[in-house]
Amino acid sequence: MPFLRSSLALAAAGAVAVSLGIVAPAAATASDRPPAKVSDPVIYVDPLIGSAGGGNTYPGAVRPFGMISWSPTTTAGDQTNAAGANGYAYNTPRTRGFALTHVNGAGCHPGAAGDVPIMPYVGAVTSSPTADTTDAIYASSFSHDNESARPGRYTVTLDSGAKADLAVTTRAGVGEFAFPKGSTANLLFRVSNSLNGSEDAQITIDPDSRTVTGSVLTGAFCGRRANGGENNRKSYYRLHFVASFDRAFSGTGTWADGELRPGGTTASGGEGYATGAARAGRGSGGYVTFDTASDADVRMKIGISYTSLAAAKRNLAREVRQRDDVASVAADATRQWNEQLRSIEVAGGTPDRLTTFYTALYHSFLQPNIASDVDGTYLGSDGKVHRPAKGQAAQYGNFSGWDQFRAHTQLLALLEPEIAGDFAQSLYNLARQNGGVWDRWIHVNGPTHVMTGDPSAPTLAGFYALGVRNFDVRGAFDSLVGQATVPHPSGLSDKGCPGQCEGQRPNLGEYLRLGYAPQDTCHCWGGAAETLEDATADFALADWAGRLGRNDVRDTMLPRAGWWRNTFNPSAGAEGGYQQARRSDGTWQWPFAPTSDTGFAQGSSATYTWMVQHDMSGLAAAMGGKERAAERLDAFFHRPDGSWATGGDAFRYDPTNEPGIHTPWLYNALGQPWKTQETVRAMASLVYGTGPSGLPGNDDLGTMSAWYVFAALGMYPQTPSRAEMLLSSPMFPKAWIKRGDGPSITVIAPEAGPDAVYVHGVQVNGTPSSRSWLPESLVNRGGEVKVDLGTTPDRSWGTAAADLPVDRVPTAAAPVPNLPGPCLRSGSSCAQELQYDVDGVATAGAKSEGDLDGKGWSFPAEQLPAPGLRTVAGHDYAVPATTGRAGNFMSLRGQRTYLTPGRYRSLELLVTAVNGDQQTGVTIAYADGTTSTAPLKVTDWASPSPHFGEETAVTADTRYHVNGTADGRAVRVWHVTLPVDPAREAVSFTTSPVPNLKVFAVTAVTG
Repeated sequence: MPFLRSSLALAAAGAVAVSLGIVAPAAATASDRPPAKVSDPVIYVDPLIGSAGGGNTYPGAVRPFGMISWSPTTTAGDQTNAAGANGYAYNTPRTRGFALTHVNGAGCHPGAAGDVPIMPYVGAVTSSPTADTTDAIYASSFSHDNESARPGRYTVTLDSGAKADLAVTTRAGVGEFAFPKGSTANLLFRVSNSLNGSEDAQITIDPDSRTVTGSVLTGAFCGRRANGGENNRKSYYRLHFVASFDRAFSGTGTWADGELRPGGTTASGGEGYATGAARAGRGSGGYVTFDTASDADVRMKIGISYTSLAAAKRNLAREVRQRDDVASVAADATRQWNEQLRSIEVAGGTPDRLTTFYTALYHSFLQPNIASDVDGTYLGSDGKVHRPAKGQAAQYGNFSGWDQFRAHTQLLALLEPEIAGDFAQSLYNLARQNGGVWDRWIHVNGPTHVMTGDPSAPTLAGFYALGVRNFDVRGAFDSLVGQATVPHPSGLSDKGCPGQCEGQRPNLGEYLRLGYAPQDTCHCWGGAAETLEDATADFALADWAGRLGRNDVRDTMLPRAGWWRNTFNPSAGAEGGYQQARRSDGTWQWPFAPTSDTGFAQGSSATYTWMVQHDMSGLAAAMGGKERAAERLDAFFHRPDGSWATGGDAFRYDPTNEPGIHTPWLYNALGQPWKTQETVRAMASLVYGTGPSGLPGNDDLGTMSAWYVFAALGMYPQTPSRAEMLLSSPMFPKAWIKRGDGPSITVIAPEAGPDAVYVHGVQVNGTPSSRSWLPESLVNRGGEVKVDLGTTPDRSWGTAAADLPVDRVPTAAAPVPNLPGPCLRSGSSCAQELQYDVDGVATAGAKSEGDLDGKGWSFPAEQLPAPGLRTVAGHDYAVPATTGRAGNFMSLRGQRTYLTPGRYRSLELLVTAVNGDQQTGVTIAYADGTTSTAPLKVTDWASPSPHFGEETAVTADTRYHVNGTADGRAVRVWHVTLPVDPAREAVSFTTSPVPNLKVFAVTAVTG
């Protein structure tokens, strides 16, 4: 859920060849000796990857899917904020403590969690740490030279001389802190200082038992966002902790707001969820002091729970043994991580590639996060304590649905189907506790409503397609179908909109009536985006219904999978159509540009237009065919100079955000799989790598990392809700993919290497295959895929019609949706239907209803031709409505204007110009693919005579203004003739963007 994206334009992109120069000319050769399998993948994991450059990862100690993640909170001088969205920013090495919980790669700033920072502080505590609002006193800088991060363990020596060495289990941890000998040594427990703040916090220090206990009541994920975040400033969980020490305290103290209480043992008070001055100086905490005269080392064991202090104590007692220290816990973490990372074993590859790959896999296994205690109890979305469902091993939290369903959830189901099933059951549990509503972004247990769409449907359908069965399949399915078919009151609310709209199927009744989410009444982030997301979800439910034998549901939902067509406007843009927001009256939302985000959520129309993975053949047809669609993809991935697009351009591919991350694989469906191979490899090389900036953007709970894992394996899910995999070129000579305790998939690519980018042949279980995709049977039953690679494109493999991925939606009767209706014929005139975007006409009684020039002036309706088929300047035109607020002028914004196909000798335009004379060129397209051009020069509407030889078609003796006045200035609509080649069938015309040119009507003349 990438809210704060970096505009990534890597310097490395400048070194890429202008065309597709990502391969060397020499042929790759395979070594005679097979490469060795990686046996110790942990050594290739660098948790610091993604901790700079907008990746928003954290480097601290964590186990696979762990509840606890002990990591620094770095500060840039504001105690009510953090230097990094999820606590840590590599480029700001100054910390105010090591917090116990984190979310990997979320895009809000602050992101979430960061609960209970614990700070080793050298020196006397003489003032309230909460009063240190700029983190000038109770914080310390550090050097990365003195920092070490590896799976399950984090170590750093601060410039203050204090050292923190941290290791964790799933729900507990051990920290060893070393202080300069003879110094005043303290551990500060900032119980209220979660990343987003807190509603309440408590701390109790017991010197007799050498324990510190407490809790923080918090939540507020994305609560600071401008677009809806304030609605999320609420609490939904309380984190409890217990910390025990191996030695006695020499002193204690607490604080509340600005008051320091030396010797105190209890305190309470939250910070609130604001930031800056509204929160600064608020909050509570406590500290314990140690005598370092003879012993400067302190060992602390800590357990956490979301249900109770007693549960936190049980979690600690069960997971950390009495004799455990950091070394023993870290060693066990290494064993567990090695076992987890061996879900995919690879052979070959450079050290850098192995580091990139295994770190991506590591990040993929950080979530979902276990939210249940060792005895099974967990905090539900209703705020009550529950136990898992029958057969459920654990309850999980943290679901970044809008992000994860595009790559991460499929990888989870592929590698850990049992965990995927428990996760599915977890989401269903939370939905039932939430009145049947499946929230699209769950933080721990809390519904946050963040982003758009209904991602739970493709997530669970994808789980089922990938063989996951260990959840209440029927119950979850029926619940999701209910959400998709029965309107919920929250769907009519604008609370939290646009970024956190409470309705998960916003204004569902209107969506079902219109077949799309209307931009003006959808109560959603963006109508076009919502339509695309829901079409994806509806296909998922239809497909899942078919697998369950629920044909009634399938027959209802499958047509809805094609509703993406209702927001595809073939006239939007000159390239051949785009997704465009549409209003509830059926008109399109103008103005429009492919780079605009109007109607979309964190993306442009240029990106979202490709979000039709389940119906690529239909999308290609709407664009004018597979060849034309492929040409558009070429322009999407390459800048005008031929270099690769790597972000920062809304017209082109953005590898830093989720809506378009599937697009490199779409060439397979267009019969040009070699372009998938070179595009995937280029993006994997240009925007992923080693070092802190090695991720292209927010990791979004492992989604960006999962993309790289799939890219390295040379496969990617065709749709989020099915199991077929689109093929690309593997990066390793051999990979073994282990599906939990089930069947394995072996991928063999002997020639794999940086230069071997292109597929020259594939064998599936020993049988040659020319298909550019793998079937569900191979993915679910296991098998062997052998890929022959080369350094030059093979333009024959995977290109036949029978080799293309199969869509599973009905073929549309009309290939191109939303074309204008047939023209009105009258004699030699064929009056065309137009898409009007401006109401440039008003009436004497409602002068405020028009604005043609953007300055409030409009034509008087009383002096224009009446609506209908009317003869003007010798030709018959379809005159639009001139009363009310409906559009009646078409601005030439660069769009394609479709004609009723025909052989015409001319186009007759009723047109005017505002804000001065205007001119452009008109390109007329013919059915055979050819074009002709003609100049279009139009005089300003208020000029008394034409400047370019136009004929006066309509004259009005005054203009109306929105302020209710009329100025008595004559204005005109001109008649202009454009020549057309009558020997060819004309189908459309386009111009460059000149929005001050306004077309009132067009007729095409035959004969």
